Amino acid sequence: MNGPEDEGDLPWPRPDPEGRARPPARYESADDAPAYTEEPEPEERHERRARRQAQLRRRRRIVALVGGAVLVVILGFVLWYELESKALGPPGKQVVVMVKPGESTDSVISALSDKGVIGSSLAFQISNFFHGTPTVQAGSYAMHQNQTFAEVRALLAAGPNIYPVDVRPGNTLSEVATEVSAIPGHTAASFEKAASSGVVHSIFSPPGSDDLEGMLGIGQYLILPGETDLTIVQDMVTRFDRYAQAAGLSTASAAAVGMTPYQVITVASITEKEGYYTFNMPKVARVIYNRLAQDIALQMDSTVLYAIGQDGGPVTSKDLQIQSPYNTYLTKGLTPTPICMPSVTALKSALDPPAGAWLYFTLVQKSGAMAFSDTFAEQLANENLAKSRGLP
Repeated sequence: MNGPEDEGDLPWPRPDPEGRARPPARYESADDAPAYTEEPEPEERHERRARRQAQLRRRRRIVALVGGAVLVVILGFVLWYELESKALGPPGKQVVVMVKPGESTDSVISALSDKGVIGSSLAFQISNFFHGTPTVQAGSYAMHQNQTFAEVRALLAAGPNIYPVDVRPGNTLSEVATEVSAIPGHTAASFEKAASSGVVHSIFSPPGSDDLEGMLGIGQYLILPGETDLTIVQDMVTRFDRYAQAAGLSTASAAAVGMTPYQVITVASITEKEGYYTFNMPKVARVIYNRLAQDIALQMDSTVLYAIGQDGGPVTSKDLQIQSPYNTYLTKGLTPTPICMPSVTALKSALDPPAGAWLYFTLVQKSGAMAFSDTFAEQLANENLAKSRGLP
């Protein structure tokens, strides 16, 4: 029958209804041929490629911007750290940084920043992370503002470089010299030599005297690195002059009790040693003045102990026979010099003692309270009372 052939009978390959090529003849059937992918037009391929390239350029710009920003941050951080750690410019004024026992490292770093030794506590903490945190001992450190981190770390690791010296009421110049000798580079002999050199004088020093006994200001001193003995002596005398004037000592006030300013200091020093407690001192000063007025030997144990270089303790009968101008059992009147550093209370007591006829005193209570008497018989009774209470 002549008509259109059945599609199943058409020869292979046969044309696509839309005129596109069929799979090549090497495939025996359509089932063996791969899936057909339509080939895009040249213009469409160009647009797609252009879009991909534009996206790639955008990504590269973003990466470049982010990378540049990160680099700027890193460079800025490095520059900031270097400026902080290297401390551009010369060191500033000297400051003192106190480290308390048990104080944390963070607290010490904050103190360094507050004093201006370092500019940034954060930068110093970062530095410690890389270089290690030094073990910081309690004490005082002399540093300068605007120091490098390396310098600060070295100073902290070396330990305190400021040494405290305490001058207590009742201390002698020799005892102060012993305190100073604990500082590296200082000795007791060099301090005493500086004190007697005649270079430093108190405003209350008598003419021609180079003896500064009794005229070193009480309190604590922080001795800085490099300070000389002469500098220390000057600081101590300056402090004494200041607080003696504040206590009212002057030529006029001394004359009011029949003394020179230097003699008032001597009375105050004996009062300090004999009264010991502040509540005893005013009456002790009055006893001294009463004995001087009646030309009676002072008979103060503290002056004898000073003569033999002893601080406290009993006075023996042998001690009482020592020939010395400081032995007020054998020599009438005041000692040639003060015998210790008097407190403000002792100075005020010597300048303004209470009225009274007392000539004797003795310890009668374990609290340190003394009994004062006008006659020797009363003194003996008080001494017996003290013995009954187990007091020396």
